[in-house]
Amino acid sequence: MEEILGTKKLIAVAAGLLAGAFALSACAPPPAPAPAPAPEPGTTDTATPSGPTAVSVMWNQPLYSLNQNTTFGNATANNIIKYMTDSSFNYYDKELNLVPDTSYGTYEKVSDDPLTVTQTLADTAVWSDGVPVTAADMILAFGAISGNFNTVKGDDVAALQDENGNPIPAGDGQVYFDSTDPGLALVKDLPTISDDGKTITYSYSKPFADWEIRVGSLGGGLPAHIVAKRALGIDDPTAAKQAVIDAFQKNDKAALSKLANVWSIDWNVVEMPSDTDLLIGSGPYRITAYEKDAFLTVTKDEAYKGAHAGQVDTITVRYNEDPMAAVQALQNNEVQLISPQATADILTAVQGTDGVTVLTGLEGTYEHVDLTFNNGGPFDPATYGGDADKASKVRKAFLMTIPREKIVSDIIKPLYAESAVRNSFTVTPGAPNYDTIVAANKMGEVFADVDIEGAKALLAEAGAKAPKVRILYGASNVRRQQQFALIKDSAEQAGFEVIDSGSDTWGQKLGDGSYDASLFGWQSTSTALTESDANYRTGGLNNFGGYSSKKVDGLFDELQTAVEPAEQDRILGDIEAQLVADNFGVTIFQFPSVTAFKANVTGVDPITIAPTIFYGFWNWQVTA
Repeated sequence: MEEILGTKKLIAVAAGLLAGAFALSACAPPPAPAPAPAPEPGTTDTATPSGPTAVSVMWNQPLYSLNQNTTFGNATANNIIKYMTDSSFNYYDKELNLVPDTSYGTYEKVSDDPLTVTQTLADTAVWSDGVPVTAADMILAFGAISGNFNTVKGDDVAALQDENGNPIPAGDGQVYFDSTDPGLALVKDLPTISDDGKTITYSYSKPFADWEIRVGSLGGGLPAHIVAKRALGIDDPTAAKQAVIDAFQKNDKAALSKLANVWSIDWNVVEMPSDTDLLIGSGPYRITAYEKDAFLTVTKDEAYKGAHAGQVDTITVRYNEDPMAAVQALQNNEVQLISPQATADILTAVQGTDGVTVLTGLEGTYEHVDLTFNNGGPFDPATYGGDADKASKVRKAFLMTIPREKIVSDIIKPLYAESAVRNSFTVTPGAPNYDTIVAANKMGEVFADVDIEGAKALLAEAGAKAPKVRILYGASNVRRQQQFALIKDSAEQAGFEVIDSGSDTWGQKLGDGSYDASLFGWQSTSTALTESDANYRTGGLNNFGGYSSKKVDGLFDELQTAVEPAEQDRILGDIEAQLVADNFGVTIFQFPSVTAFKANVTGVDPITIAPTIFYGFWNWQVTA
């Protein structure tokens, strides 16, 4: 839901600030529903493993999908679990350098013209059911994530969601893998497969700066033999894998339709599934317990032969959105590691707790408001007979009422005195090119402060009387409740009617058209130069508001091949200037962070991008 920084150097700066999560991946995922009561300390159920080989962590939102490569499942709440249960070709180290995991496989750029890449699986790359990971698994990942095989596109995609935003199957013969990656989409031909079924080779249609990051997208993922088993009824793993390859090589629409529906939907779970095939992974841990809204436990897989074997037997993730409940759980030793949404009270509480290590600073996560362009609401040109100028004026009027300075001064500065309003969609404050991008985009000038009279004048010019604006946010999130109240009070002074559309399942609602403005945080999952592409490109994975600009799309095409930092900055500045001119939305602040863990837990070393506090889980140990 989780997450954007423009370049690797930008994220490296954020890493220096440290301590907690950095959100934009998709997305900073939705807050959790009201949690079920946690088991009492000292009980012996699977939620609270006893002994020195168990660590419990408090997180704010339950896992709701085991396929983080879909638009629906692209959220940090899902990614942190998959990080422990899957392997891939590379991962980020503490300094956010991309490091190959040769125990899973190797990769190489074998040509620059055209850009050609090979990926080869290691013998130690094995699914937890004992079936080897093969090229079929990478072909499935490529075919699904690239979007190249989809026949359902554009406005027709909206029909593949129910009223609650949950994905539903496409019709017979229609192919829709719920994903799209502009980078992998540049690979026009299906990768070729080596005779031993361990290596794939593919070429890009043009140079692509983030090719090495995309290598990781083709590792892990879902097991092709299980997808084919569920979609095509083939039990034998070898035959199932071959059926997946055949479907893509022959572009068999009937088979691909079934594979796509299973890939997109079947791994969306909110509790322990009855079919444990859905829990098969390639990583050091496997899910062994999941009680809805309460906790999820992963257990060390003794059959794992890779380089990141865990040192604790079980890791339990408990779910509760209330930050103070996380602190209390830490104090009671019900959990040993927390990174709750930070407030001054939370910081005071953890600093006053004996036997706890506390890390503070700024996260990579940033708060923002996005507007919806395509739902027949107040910001949609269709509401004004197709008059885009009137819709833009109404969007600008609303954005002019958002009290960004007051939100920062009243809510954020008491926790982190150096906090300031963030004025960039793609670059973190303090990064070397932040000032350059801010000067280019003019956000800090256009939306410098609240302008009620200016907003009234724009509404009058547009002929919009008391536009109703439904705002989606995490209903149980105290900090967002406070922000919503400030926004509502300010916008209604200008003549808007602001409607509370807060929901505890807001992440699943993103993109369903049921709201007009959304308030949440983005968390980065990588250092990709083009990571923001998914947020602002027409039809992008995280473009939940239906924004579309040919100019922005073209600029992202340029960014994909830009090599020189100055050229990258120019393009990013032009992209952001267009977003401001189109009144896409506004950014508000960078998240302050508080991470706390028991002194007897060692190896905890959070990074600013997802998986945040779960980074290096294989180093965690519990001392006496």
